[in-house]
Amino acid sequence: MTTATVAVPKAAPKRETHSSQVKMSTRGVKVFYGDSQALYGIDLDIIENEVIAFIGPSGCGKSTFLRCLNRMNDTITGCRVEGDVTLDGNDIYAPSLDVVLLRAQVGIVFQKPNPFPKSIYENIAYGPRLHGLAKRRAELDEVVESSLQRAGLWGEVKDRLDQPGTSLSGGQQQRLCIARTIAVSPEVILMDEPCSALDPIATAKIEQLIDELSASYTIAMVTHNMQQAARVAHKTAFFHMGDMVEVGDTDKIFTNPRDQRTHDYITGRFG
Repeated sequence: MTTATVAVPKAAPKRETHSSQVKMSTRGVKVFYGDSQALYGIDLDIIENEVIAFIGPSGCGKSTFLRCLNRMNDTITGCRVEGDVTLDGNDIYAPSLDVVLLRAQVGIVFQKPNPFPKSIYENIAYGPRLHGLAKRRAELDEVVESSLQRAGLWGEVKDRLDQPGTSLSGGQQQRLCIARTIAVSPEVILMDEPCSALDPIATAKIEQLIDELSASYTIAMVTHNMQQAARVAHKTAFFHMGDMVEVGDTDKIFTNPRDQRTHDYITGRFG
């Protein structure tokens, strides 16, 4: 067991959110990989235009839960999800639901930047073209510029849109992936360790971007970085061994958690 004491991250002041409306809701969500159970009945409401962070030790189920929110677990052989997950009150696991459309409504940004092997322009234009959101070149141009502007990348790439997305730095690639996600007008953005492969300067830019995007999008993110959760999240949920131990306002989770396990994890006494 780790006994060293670490500084508790300073939580950001509680920010007013734009709504108290529930955007996504889960009830009794369980996940199985074959005969092995990874999640044990997660009940959670995600509020519109809030940033919620999922924290906890490696292997605790937070990324598994994140992938439940846009059915990415469907792509894993032998994975089974039970329980209810809704977006605006609609069951996202309904047999009639178009999963491709769902993943446009609930986009995801992965841990490692993964730009398409296409130009910067085509990385952004691909989704709107696929979903019929923009057909004419002028419409695509507008979507590309707007998305890159919102991702804070337009000024850095506007003169080289025909160059490969992979030619950008790691931090720029991640912002390109965020721009690609918002180009199809999602309602929710999922982020799975979006800064773990980035240097501190690039991380700061992504964190600022998350704060700005929360004015328009609901954001759920997995992070191992408690300081990051304290800086950017309105709410924080602590996961342990497949259970969600507690969830609440970030400042309360970091300064006055209800559960001893949460306290031990945050103060470095967790074993």
